Amino acid sequence: MTIHAVFEHGVFRPTEKVDLPEGQEVEVQVRLVETPKTTRASVSPGLAEIYAILGERYHSGHAGTAERHDERQP
Repeated sequence: MTIHAVFEHGVFRPTEKVDLPEGQEVEVQVRLVETPKTTRASVSPGLAEIYAILGERYHSGHAGTAERHDERQP
């Protein structure tokens, strides 16, 4: 049986229904699946671009910004 899954937060999450009894012990052999960069086929190109931008890290150069988020701004 082949079960496709995604590894998230330290756990393999099946992407489809698995017909096994709860608590059944199994042996897993991991084989990486090559996927295209945009796996969201139903997402418009503009939204895919926004997701790509949001996925990048941004460094403002201001240390402690999160600690000051409640301060009033002039």
